[in-house]
Amino acid sequence: MVRFGYTMMTEQAGPRDLVTHVVRAEEAGFDFSVTSDHYFPWLDEQGHAPYAWSVLGAAAQATSQIPLMTYVTCPTMRYHPAVVAQQAATMQLLSGGRFRLGLGSGENLNEHVVGGGWPAVDVRQEMLAEAVEIIRALFGGGYVNHHGTHFDVESARLWDLPDSPPPIGVAVSGQRSCALAGRAADLMIAVEPDPDLVTAFEENGGTGKPCVGQLPVCYDTDRGEAVRRAHEQFRWFGGGWKVNAELPGTAAFAAASAYVREEDVADSIPCGDDPEVFAEAVRPYVEAGFTEIALVQVGGAAQLRYLDWAEKTLLPALREL
Repeated sequence: MVRFGYTMMTEQAGPRDLVTHVVRAEEAGFDFSVTSDHYFPWLDEQGHAPYAWSVLGAAAQATSQIPLMTYVTCPTMRYHPAVVAQQAATMQLLSGGRFRLGLGSGENLNEHVVGGGWPAVDVRQEMLAEAVEIIRALFGGGYVNHHGTHFDVESARLWDLPDSPPPIGVAVSGQRSCALAGRAADLMIAVEPDPDLVTAFEENGGTGKPCVGQLPVCYDTDRGEAVRRAHEQFRWFGGGWKVNAELPGTAAFAAASAYVREEDVADSIPCGDDPEVFAEAVRPYVEAGFTEIALVQVGGAAQLRYLDWAEKTLLPALREL
């Protein structure tokens, strides 16, 4: 059975609102939740970027059942992998075992802030693979020393470890990342319904492991307003991650999406209040072999209305897929 999740999109709501929203998502019956981890929003119109790990800690205390997950954290530049291991272990304890650590190779948008430059994509993949190795070692307990190509760890140990370490997910976009995810991760993460990604993940050791996808949606009883909001805040989405990962700031995303029209956004993001339209947008993920799909409702101020509708109308329709 496919599971459906709620996204705490930190780029479009402040920290207190994000916690309120995930509490309501738990009440509405979502199967899990995910949280973005950004230093910047993609566009100025989104207007937020609180520290995701503080939000997650608060969410762990405010909820009791809904699983929590980073979607995704970059453990290579803003955060050293030894620090990510400590963050994740603490979250697993605070949540009572409900946390999963989603990792990815990052975006220039967020990682440039520490002044380390932006490596080429093959280097970023090398860094991610080494980071996963370090995090796994620290989850294993005891002292860790590591002197690798990209990272050094000097006599590190996690003093507060959960009985079961958090499962690790790796975001994929091509064959190389699928190979890493299949070999080193407990689940796969993707943002496009590409069956080739699922196949490559399974061929590299991922058979039987969860595959988690994500899809933006924009609910409103006024479809025109939903399309307008989706264009205002999510017109950057169509650029694809190979492009989006390289752009350095909100001005670059605004320039790159300057000629995207409302109808272009409406073609890729389901808008309005027809559950069948939303279900048809989800269907490609189901058919591609994804076992979990996290929905992103566009617009911070529209979350509670969306969650009420999702509980009564959307989730029952999706569970029929």
